[in-house]
Amino acid sequence: MVLESIVRRVRRDPETRALRALARALKTLRPKHRPDESLQLLADLARELTGAAYSALAITDADNNTEGFFVAGVDEATLRRLKTAPQGHGPLGSLRYDGRPVRFEDVSEHAKAFGFPSNHPEMQRLLGVAIWANAEVRGALYVTDREDGQLFDDDDELVLLTIAAHASKVVETEWY
Repeated sequence: MVLESIVRRVRRDPETRALRALARALKTLRPKHRPDESLQLLADLARELTGAAYSALAITDADNNTEGFFVAGVDEATLRRLKTAPQGHGPLGSLRYDGRPVRFEDVSEHAKAFGFPSNHPEMQRLLGVAIWANAEVRGALYVTDREDGQLFDDDDELVLLTIAAHASKVVETEWY
């Protein structure tokens, strides 16, 4: 009885769920794959596991310019209308300086809510975490607007942190 309770708790643990989903997803990659394939898979997984409408994974250079951008939940027509990837100046900009997760109930009310390219999809709720490479923040993984209308919670943050840790390894070993 106690063992069953422990097993149920472990299965519900967000980090465990993320690691199991990550292990399953990584098996779908070809043995010799490009880093962008891994990073797209991680953006897809972040959206799926948090129930978000959109997810994005941005890789930045040393000057904080976006050099890789992977999205899930945005159709091809919307992607074509975007002139550039978001540059992470606004609400996500703090990730670059302190690396701490950010969570907003209404991103448009943030004092620094600017920097979205024209034709960027509307979004309200946002959860973002840093991607680290060689002890520097070199990007962000973020999700917006849970499809069930709920706020992002601590479990969602743990899921993103788990996926971002893997993204960090991909960026560190395969991107640069």
